[in-house]
Amino acid sequence: MSAARVEVAKTLKLYVNGAFPRSESGRTIPVKDARGRVVAHASHASRKDLRDAVEAANAAQPKWAAATAYNRGQVIYRIAEMLEARRAEFIALITSIEGRTKADASREVDHAIDRCVCFAGWPDKIASILGGKQPVAGPYFVFTMPEATGTVAVVVPDESPMLAIISLLLPVVAAGNSAIVIAPMTNAPLAVALGEALATSDVPAGIINILTGPRGELCPWIASHRDVAAVSGAFLHPVDAKVLELGCAENLKRVHMHHDAPGFTDDAFWHSPFSIAPFVELKTVWHPSAL
Repeated sequence: MSAARVEVAKTLKLYVNGAFPRSESGRTIPVKDARGRVVAHASHASRKDLRDAVEAANAAQPKWAAATAYNRGQVIYRIAEMLEARRAEFIALITSIEGRTKADASREVDHAIDRCVCFAGWPDKIASILGGKQPVAGPYFVFTMPEATGTVAVVVPDESPMLAIISLLLPVVAAGNSAIVIAPMTNAPLAVALGEALATSDVPAGIINILTGPRGELCPWIASHRDVAAVSGAFLHPVDAKVLELGCAENLKRVHMHHDAPGFTDDAFWHSPFSIAPFVELKTVWHPSAL
């Protein structure tokens, strides 16, 4: 007699500090495909997991910010290379989990890869676009230089998860920040696969961390954590956006919710260097000039 084989459902781990730990809580969330079948179990990130990710991000960020802009661009281009190498896997995850057509999934994946290539060219141009010499009425040379903000929490909406993650993440890391991505649960396997690609794409450990779990549970801790310097999000549920905005007001954390932004397919907006501007601090230096 032969019994039908039971497939092994994958346990999707977190991506923290360049490694793939399970949630310290031991909780998981069933992941279902478009047909309603359980195909995996995603780690349910806790407050402790968020704290671990923040510690890793804060430790790694200064060295990343101190790297040359050219080097940061090379690393982002390497991300594009690794996404291209795993293109078929991402397309399969979108079609199987989200139930979308292969053509639609292919467009999203290709758009995300192309956006990586675009942002690979911005790091060494940020200083000249967002900074430079300023004219003043006085005997001074005045220079403005953009500097990284620090650790940024990137809260990703449910729609078009791959393009959403890339669109919100790249402006943050291109400027020299580290990031903690709160991945959408609409396609947790895709977010974890992205982490696996990042692990082999020259991104230093701790610069990009990916947590899976309900946004509603993690958003209050993101807002109150004083070592998170800024929050980025777009098209979030009004309740989640309000929790972040009100909670961050208490500790003066910068919040950029992209409330009026166009959809992620709008290249004119999302490819712009001004999508980087909310995640840099502008430092101005005054120097006396000879009379």
